[in-house]
Amino acid sequence: MLIGNVGREPDIRYVDAGVCVASLVLATTERGYKLQNGTEVPDRTEWHNITLWRGLAETVEKYVHKGDKLYIEGKIHTRSYDDKNGMKRYITEIWADAMEMLTPRAVRPETPQTPTPAAEPNNVVPF
Repeated sequence: MLIGNVGREPDIRYVDAGVCVASLVLATTERGYKLQNGTEVPDRTEWHNITLWRGLAETVEKYVHKGDKLYIEGKIHTRSYDDKNGMKRYITEIWADAMEMLTPRAVRPETPQTPTPAAEPNNVVPF
């Protein structure tokens, strides 16, 4: 379980048979504190690679942006690959099973609507 902020715009792609996959980076921060002897321990930020599939990925595509706060629940998944120099590299990522968006949606200003003549009382002229 992780709660953090999206570090950059999610990467969305479609694979076999139109299955949506979203990849994003989530930053989690442990708050700093002061030891009894007065030593300051600074904030510590960890960056997590998150992979979401199908419906969760489609939700990310539509609604998740850089800076948004997310709750992610999933499994740790480690894989290896060979880089362009032939060196074996390892990557650890979270394959999300559940996601909740914690950033409140911005309140959009409503445009004033001009009343239609049918909606106004009889013989009343608006000023």
